[in-house]
Amino acid sequence: MALVERIKEDKVEVVGDYNHIQVRQDKQIIDDSDNSIRAKDNFHRYVLSPGDDVSGESDHIKAIAGAVWTQQIIDDYAAYLESIKP
Repeated sequence: MALVERIKEDKVEVVGDYNHIQVRQDKQIIDDSDNSIRAKDNFHRYVLSPGDDVSGESDHIKAIAGAVWTQQIIDDYAAYLESIKP
């Protein structure tokens, strides 16, 4: 029986004042019959912040970033980061 690992974006959310993008990925192991075999700890989450490089992300994530990260949001987030530096 051949097993194939497939990682797909399971959930994408835009959150917070600066439109951070939260991505949850679901790692699936697929057998010959196209059945998913569940493994413990199969989810991975990460957050993208305004201005982050999304060139390596899926087209779906790129489109969301392009829609919600206006230049004003990116500038405001950069100013916020500067304001909290020690």
